[in-house]
Amino acid sequence: MPGLFDSYTLKGVTLRNRMAASPMCQYMAREGMVTDWHLPHYASLARGGAGLVLVEATAVSPEGRITPGDLGLWSDAHVRGLAAVARAITGAAAVPGIQLGHAGRKAGCAPPWEGGAPLPSTDPARWEPIAPSALPLIAEQPHVPRAMTLADIRRVQQDFVDAAKRAHEAGFKWLELHFAHGFLAQSFLSKHSNAREDAYGGSLENRARFLVETVAAVRQVWPEEFPLTARLGVLEFDGDDDANLAESIDALKRLKAQGLDLVDVGIGFSTMSPVPWAPNMLVPVAGQVRNETGLPVATSWLIADAKQADGFVRDGQLDLVMFARRLLDNPHWPQQAARQLGVTKPSWVLPTPYAYWLESWAAA
Repeated sequence: MPGLFDSYTLKGVTLRNRMAASPMCQYMAREGMVTDWHLPHYASLARGGAGLVLVEATAVSPEGRITPGDLGLWSDAHVRGLAAVARAITGAAAVPGIQLGHAGRKAGCAPPWEGGAPLPSTDPARWEPIAPSALPLIAEQPHVPRAMTLADIRRVQQDFVDAAKRAHEAGFKWLELHFAHGFLAQSFLSKHSNAREDAYGGSLENRARFLVETVAAVRQVWPEEFPLTARLGVLEFDGDDDANLAESIDALKRLKAQGLDLVDVGIGFSTMSPVPWAPNMLVPVAGQVRNETGLPVATSWLIADAKQADGFVRDGQLDLVMFARRLLDNPHWPQQAARQLGVTKPSWVLPTPYAYWLESWAAA
């Protein structure tokens, strides 16, 4: 079986290894635009050795931003900056990917290091969130979303399509749709946030409809040779996760039929239920999803040990391993992992000014 340092091909894209830099929100954009922060950030992740570098959640509309600092692709003006990011990733021999999303009822908040609370009504940057139903994440919280009309649903789906076109124009070769974390798509799927009585609420078929239609529409414009993937929250830790996982697997089979190529297995976060954090916590769940849907899978969440990560690939639980905080702590962690696993010829070459010092220090 292949291991962490073996290449991986999906559709017409080959990654140099099975390590991916997970999309990690930076909240450093201005009006959705790339700033001086983003280019060195993503270039460093690619130079460090990851096979795939996924750009953070990028809003398909202004109302879809989690915070005012989110990246965006809702206009052609955003393409130039993101194209520079894609070129920097490509120039370091990694595959450039991007995650597109809409925050739904979780939109319009401060960055987490400022508390993450909804922007106050007096803030001129504040905007009205939208969601399947007018249900706040926290009961009796004043940050109540407006229930979407059918026209809103069609508009947001078109926003995803238009953003996908721009992502392709910018040079990205891997697309992930953010269908997790209690954001818009997840809130359609979840019974906790969807109380609709029309074709988008009630039964699983109806609650999955927004996701299925969005994947189908994006697949029409996203090049067939490039992977179309999604991050889906399959667990809510609400005391009913057997049912949640069963519904998620059913929904993923529907998405696969519309052209989904891989699922990044995540958490729903549609409730305030406490999460039992633990190392490698989603790996067995991802393996089950892989077995029951036939989709290739990736996951993240507290995977930090190289030997364990390599084992997850070798035993067929994961096709890709998403690393987040590990790579923020050390973008060159893949080099460290190679030494730990005894890989003498990694699938990439560090830039000479890095390789000389890193390799000489390791040999000292």
